[in-house]
Amino acid sequence: MGSRATRITLAAALVIAVTAPMAAHHSIASVYDRDKRMTLSAVVKQWRFVNPHPSIVVEVATPGAPARTWTFEMDNRWELAELGFTENTLKPGDRIDVTGDPSRRDANSLYVRTLRRPSDGFRYDHHPT
Repeated sequence: MGSRATRITLAAALVIAVTAPMAAHHSIASVYDRDKRMTLSAVVKQWRFVNPHPSIVVEVATPGAPARTWTFEMDNRWELAELGFTENTLKPGDRIDVTGDPSRRDANSLYVRTLRRPSDGFRYDHHPT
């Protein structure tokens, strides 16, 4: 095999390659600010029921300003599926009220903690306490 330095370098690269994606995926707190929780009313543009985290693309209207596009990220797909979520749970035009944690990096991104659809009483609570 190669030199000792080469083996150490390869081992370090392997450790980084394996652990970096895991750390990135499980760092919701580093991406979203739980201390600045907010509530928004929005209209669904698109529901993406995908792995690893489904998301909702919405329009948020603010009085006196143009509507802004936001992305709401949700819990993992498999947990949502166990709660009854499907590709058809949300549809374009649905009006929803969402409370969540805003992104630290993207002004128009939120991690969903609660979701309500007033038209039919649909509710979702992310790990209620």
